[in-house]
Amino acid sequence: QVQLVESGGGLVQAGGSLRLSCAASGRTFSRYTMGWFRQAPGMEREFVAAISWIGGSTYYADSVKGRFTISRDNAKNTVTLQMNSLKPEDTADYYCAARRVYGASPYEYEYDYWGQGTQVTVSS
Repeated sequence: QVQLVESGGGLVQAGGSLRLSCAASGRTFSRYTMGWFRQAPGMEREFVAAISWIGGSTYYADSVKGRFTISRDNAKNTVTLQMNSLKPEDTADYYCAARRVYGASPYEYEYDYWGQGTQVTVSS
């Protein structure tokens, strides 16, 4: 069982940066693939980024590639999403997710545990 708690959301102007963090409970955090998803108002939840067990493999949605960076610290049980050059269309609730199987995946249904989300608002 893994519990995930996101933090770091907020209001930022277009072009600015935010750093989201996800703190995970459990002693086997390093064995989970971690991902970030987001859901804008009235929209379905969509994949943002994912990182494999030891961080050797990362995967990004085309919409955030080159602007967002996912990383993890297995010693601290945390995964981070650094978001730069933010755009109004990045406005959404951002969710951290954990997958028990190795391999970064963009598919929501392949993740086993989810956090409650943190809100990101980018003003124009």
